[in-house]
Amino acid sequence: MARKFVHDTLEEVAAANGLRGKGEAVTFSTFVVMALGQHATINPEAKRLLDIYRDAYMKDRDIYAP
Repeated sequence: MARKFVHDTLEEVAAANGLRGKGEAVTFSTFVVMALGQHATINPEAKRLLDIYRDAYMKDRDIYAP
């Protein structure tokens, strides 16, 4: 993915969630992905969303990869 997009998004995540910057936004995002993965084991809707997000990421990664 484009570097500027990632950095801008991390700033937005930090601001929207009361975090202390991009580093904490990375940690928070990791926590959210882990939690969604745990919920996906017992909740079909969470699994469906995780699958959609994973597929979209993989497509974007292939499009924006150098």
